[in-house]
Amino acid sequence: MSLAEVIESREAVVGIIGQGYVGLPLSLLFSEGGFSVVAFDIDPAKVAALNAGNSYISHIGSERIAAAISRRPAAMRATTDFDDLTSCDAVLICLPTPLGIHREPDLSYVLSATREIAARLKPGKLLVLESTTYPGTTEQEIKPILESSGLRTPQDFWLAFSPEREDPGNTKFRTKNIPKIVGGVNPESTAMATALYSRVVTQVIPVSNSRVAEASKLVENIYRAVNIALVNELKVTFDRMDIDVWEVIAAAKTKPFGFQAFYPGPGLGGHCIPLDPFYLSWKAAEYGVWTRFIELAGEINTSMPEWVVGKVRSALSDEGKSLKGARILVLGLAYKPDIDDDRESPSYELIKLLVDGGAEVAYCDPHFPVTRHRRRNTPEMRSVALNADEFGRYDLLLLSTAHREFADPNLYRAVRLLVDTRNLVGSEWGPKVVKA
Repeated sequence: MSLAEVIESREAVVGIIGQGYVGLPLSLLFSEGGFSVVAFDIDPAKVAALNAGNSYISHIGSERIAAAISRRPAAMRATTDFDDLTSCDAVLICLPTPLGIHREPDLSYVLSATREIAARLKPGKLLVLESTTYPGTTEQEIKPILESSGLRTPQDFWLAFSPEREDPGNTKFRTKNIPKIVGGVNPESTAMATALYSRVVTQVIPVSNSRVAEASKLVENIYRAVNIALVNELKVTFDRMDIDVWEVIAAAKTKPFGFQAFYPGPGLGGHCIPLDPFYLSWKAAEYGVWTRFIELAGEINTSMPEWVVGKVRSALSDEGKSLKGARILVLGLAYKPDIDDDRESPSYELIKLLVDGGAEVAYCDPHFPVTRHRRRNTPEMRSVALNADEFGRYDLLLLSTAHREFADPNLYRAVRLLVDTRNLVGSEWGPKVVKA
């Protein structure tokens, strides 16, 4: 049978490389759509957990994984063995694409996986990259590696890019009902990838080529980064004018057209917005273009932790205290509310700056019993208890993540001073509240 026929009949075996916040939901989606799935990851602990039917991501229930593993005849199985690629009809790459120390793209994970695929590539396979990257990666980086096997696209295999659009913790939009953009390195590849994804997602949007698909993902996140930088800059400006930026945004968004609300914060977090825009700025330099909006947005957003710590210093000073020696509790390690994802979380930078300033720092986050992603010299820490007595032991609380658990007024009855970067805590709850 041809690949198109086994996709149509759902007899195709789908391999997904990387079982993190993108790959695992995708594996479950294809399994629930009736496909056999081979879930690849280099972490033996993740593979063991999946094969035992256990989840390691809080918003993905173990029951979904257990159901996928036990489903017959199209079961999901996890493995660390790349030789299992030979049994796959389609392979999707969902691996990290971080930035290097000079904000240059690091494609090492993706390129390493591509070489593993190329070593085992047979005619009639579909390969799709989902990892966020700069325009041209699929055609200029991935394609040559695969064609080093002696096979060619579209004669022997198909190659496309389809950007991930995961939003961990979002209960309204999940992998299945988020429109899926697909762009191949040739029209045949676009058609084959569209055929695969259309079996499991509500809407597939084919575009003219892989470069358009790659660029679309960057535009989505650049749009958010620039607008968040704008409101962060306005926050600083309005603070000098003694104007509440949160009230201003609430008033502005009553306009039913021409305005979309974005909100300030202590800095950017997550794997997408702090990193993805610089993939385009790096690539643009190759064409002699300086992406000034991207660079300026990055400068503003990365300055926010310093500005917040300045507000902490000022708040303590108003109470006759110094940052040095102050006992400070940071509320939240996750980069967004109600999830266990702390990638690029500004909380780590806040903790580092506070410790460097001589403060005694602890944190509370019900999703993180211990710190997971340590940044630079941030110390290993354990979360303190989530209760009013514990909160009352500190000179100042710094709210960094608006977890729903922190929205209980009873937690703050013994708190004297709180710096709120998320507009969560009401002044009527007890403490003196400083917005930052």
